[in-house]
Amino acid sequence: MALWFFTLFLFISPCLSYKPVVLIHGVMTGSGSMEMIAHRIQEKHPNTTVYNCNRFESWSSLETMWHQVLEIGQDVANISLQHPEGINLIGYSQGGLIARGIIQTFPNVSVSTFISLSSPQAGQYGAGFLHLVFPGLLKESAFELFYSRVGQHTSVGNYWNDPYHQPLYENYSVFLPYINNHLESPKTADFKSNLLRLKRLVLIGGPDDNVITPWQSSQFGYYDANETVIEMHDQPIYKDDKIGLKSLDKKGKLHVVTVPGVNHFSWHMNVSIVDDYLLPYLD
Repeated sequence: MALWFFTLFLFISPCLSYKPVVLIHGVMTGSGSMEMIAHRIQEKHPNTTVYNCNRFESWSSLETMWHQVLEIGQDVANISLQHPEGINLIGYSQGGLIARGIIQTFPNVSVSTFISLSSPQAGQYGAGFLHLVFPGLLKESAFELFYSRVGQHTSVGNYWNDPYHQPLYENYSVFLPYINNHLESPKTADFKSNLLRLKRLVLIGGPDDNVITPWQSSQFGYYDANETVIEMHDQPIYKDDKIGLKSLDKKGKLHVVTVPGVNHFSWHMNVSIVDDYLLPYLD
């Protein structure tokens, strides 16, 4: 049952005013790091049911992305079945990438609003993030580990996107190039159609994050081959509508939110972020 793996913060009421919210934590953390968000949602939106994922905490958060997507995704699917009116999904950091993978992979998960809170949606290429889990590993040489069969057994390796070694990225990476439909697979059409079912997609990031690199990755911007940042609207994933971003944007369903002055480790700990940038999108 889903409740075995999620902390339930409020008894389910038959008179809910807001859709239930599912929270997914980041890498090397756990459900405890998301409790402030859970409590603030309940304080400001009374009677909201909040499920806080406590799977894959601490070091187990380095297990492969597909493993986490499929395991947590089954829990979210079970929750979704209990709430046919739909749920809202918030993922922080790596959790935002896991959350998107769940939406794109599980057609039976009915998500109304998905909020990606400072997540490496276009990948990661930065020393600040790397040193959180691999001290001493240089970003310039990290491809030697991550673009190998061993390296692909880590979550970070699954979304490490080295702009200088794209052939290796395409050859070895088993997760990010596929859910971004950069490479085709039998699931290509599903990955797009499932994301298009969203009522809202909210991409939150900021220039002072100092961990997600480049920070524009949180909004599907990324480096070109010269490490110059190309914004989302000029990326093939948007221009060619590979996963539905352009279609969502044209329908007013894509919300890109840039907040300066917020460090990566503060997004989920800052009450003002919840009040100003999360709550307004929760119905």
